[in-house]
Amino acid sequence: MQDNELLQLFLDRDEQAISETANTYGRYCLYIADNILPSREDSEECINDAYVTLWNTIPPQKPESLKGYLAKVLRNGALSMLRKLNAKKRGSGAVEEVIDELREAETDSPESITDAKLMGELINGFVCGLEKQQRIIFVKRYWYLCPSKQIAKECDLSVGNVNVTLHRLRQQLKNYLEQEGFKI
Repeated sequence: MQDNELLQLFLDRDEQAISETANTYGRYCLYIADNILPSREDSEECINDAYVTLWNTIPPQKPESLKGYLAKVLRNGALSMLRKLNAKKRGSGAVEEVIDELREAETDSPESITDAKLMGELINGFVCGLEKQQRIIFVKRYWYLCPSKQIAKECDLSVGNVNVTLHRLRQQLKNYLEQEGFKI
């Protein structure tokens, strides 16, 4: 089914909305959740929670892209679940590794960034300005939290090439944010 048809099912409060969404985006959801969470059971639980969140938030929300909205809800839920799991273990996981990588481009005073929407727009502008392969690598790593080895396999590159590209992109992002007026 198309996004607009799925969205209409949610708006009509048709119970088929969840099963049709699962049929359409189930594999996509597993891709996102499996890259963040340590087990398939956790991924499936998080995906089910995301479907319930869609049911509870549409309406009143009416997202332009159901796929994008689902990805955001699922990713946020998976990150939250991972934080809880890691807090119990006091371990370091994929999220902490990615956050450490992005700290290279972090501002000195996060509290000085009062408009998160502006920062999101800046990062979107940066990503849109990248070449296709760079954009794919950046999004796979920092949105989908894919390990470098997986990105290398999916993009038919060496792991070293992916790591060097990611390092250069973080440096470019840092420079870009500085040019936009953020103290780095």
